[in-house]
Amino acid sequence: MIQFFSLVKKEFYHILRDPRSMFVLFGMPIAQILIFGFALSNEVKDTRIAILDNSKDADTEGVIHKLEASRYFDIERNLTTLDDIEAAFKTGKIKMAVVFQSNFRDNLLHTGKAQVQLIADASDPNTATTVVNYATAIIADYQLQINKTLKLPLSIGIETRMMYNPQMKGEYNFVPGVMAMILMLISAMMTSVAIVREKELGTMEILLVSPMKPLWLVISKMIPYLTLSIVNFGVIVLLSVYVLGLPVRGSVGLLFLVSVIYILCSLALGLMISSVAHSQQVALMISLIGLMMPTILFSGFMFPIENLPLPMQVLSNIVPAKWYFIIVKDIMIKGLDFNSILKEVGILVGMTVFLLAISLKKFKVRLE
Repeated sequence: MIQFFSLVKKEFYHILRDPRSMFVLFGMPIAQILIFGFALSNEVKDTRIAILDNSKDADTEGVIHKLEASRYFDIERNLTTLDDIEAAFKTGKIKMAVVFQSNFRDNLLHTGKAQVQLIADASDPNTATTVVNYATAIIADYQLQINKTLKLPLSIGIETRMMYNPQMKGEYNFVPGVMAMILMLISAMMTSVAIVREKELGTMEILLVSPMKPLWLVISKMIPYLTLSIVNFGVIVLLSVYVLGLPVRGSVGLLFLVSVIYILCSLALGLMISSVAHSQQVALMISLIGLMMPTILFSGFMFPIENLPLPMQVLSNIVPAKWYFIIVKDIMIKGLDFNSILKEVGILVGMTVFLLAISLKKFKVRLE
């Protein structure tokens, strides 16, 4: 029995002295419960909205104050004309616009009815439905509040308009997210495994003694996966258009160009993984766990970024899938041009250059 307890004690020492085991036992569960606890929520908090107040009276100010006081909305800007609404949506900075009719208070007092229009960005139908429901409940609460002191009830009518996706099809959000995830996983995972395979089999050193420089060897490894990923992109787009009925309202050429940049970024990420992985199994684990989780949680595909606490929102900015997801929705669903996605494209290009530089440097240090 003493020997048994000695073996148990020894095993405890092995675990406690190994930082990797401690991370798996305690670090990963803590990280996952915090991330999923914040992300897996039906609530949509701190949604940025715009206000177009054509009346500017006490009642419109009362509704605006209740919207702003709730934890669900942040007023991003005040608009002056109807033309400003579409421009505000194109910037991607707002999810909903609240429009008050002219003479709102006069109509409410004299006819007993006044009108509010809620215009939501339905490229993400779940979020659009949620924010409209929140706003409707807040306006109904204000209506109940003013009716407490009146004999004849007043009614605030709500008109809803869903921009970009009036039929509220889930494919409008699902397809861009799947594109981002598939292209990331296939490009990064296959590239990392291909190079590690050469190292594992001992053939990489043989390739390096050839007249070709390491840079061209790396590029030769990337080109087949770049080609296959482009074919994958084409298949996804064709299925989306002709099977799922998803339109491509913007430029197909621009969508193709941006997708090539994103694929190159993913390939560079795969190269970086290959520089730290010593076996194909390790490369696969890093690619699947290290890339799939951030792509799902931090791209805005499954859960709104606004649901996450501020540190995680900042962390989401280093996930390439987030920026590609925004670009695909802007081009395919909103029909925006290159100038509207310049920021996102610039970030993707910067990430690609940075990852390629690190990957090539580490590759040479390890193999030269």
